Amino acid sequence: MTTPTHQTFETILQREGKFTFVALPFPPVQAWGARPRFAVTGTINGHAVRGTLGAQEEAYFLRVGAAWLRDSGLSAGDPVVVTLELEGPQDANLAADIRQALDAHPAAKTFFDGLPTFYRKNYIRWIESAKRDDTRARRIAEMVQLLAEGKREK
Repeated sequence: MTTPTHQTFETILQREGKFTFVALPFPPVQAWGARPRFAVTGTINGHAVRGTLGAQEEAYFLRVGAAWLRDSGLSAGDPVVVTLELEGPQDANLAADIRQALDAHPAAKTFFDGLPTFYRKNYIRWIESAKRDDTRARRIAEMVQLLAEGKREK
């Protein structure tokens, strides 16, 4: 399954209690597929933002911190244009042999998709650093096994 690259929408920067956030007008599961968590990167009115989506019942949101608000010059109640995409290596960016191995093992793929970017990139770097085809194939098989066991890293 390939993942759409980004979602763009207009909304209002909201504040509830001590938290400032943008509410997503779409379910991320429909846009990016099911995964344990959604680490995203993008922009709000052209200002870079990244984080993990929060959820409350069926609604998803992206919190922004006080330092981000100060640096962006935005505040609650401001209309904003938001562009978000999943962070880190996604299906469309993976080498075909890695993508096929993950597709063949749904539990490993689900765990991989839910890992923070740092861990996903480490697995990919480890595989890509193999100099021989047989070493690469062995590493891919080992990665799938480790992921299926729920291990974040080798």
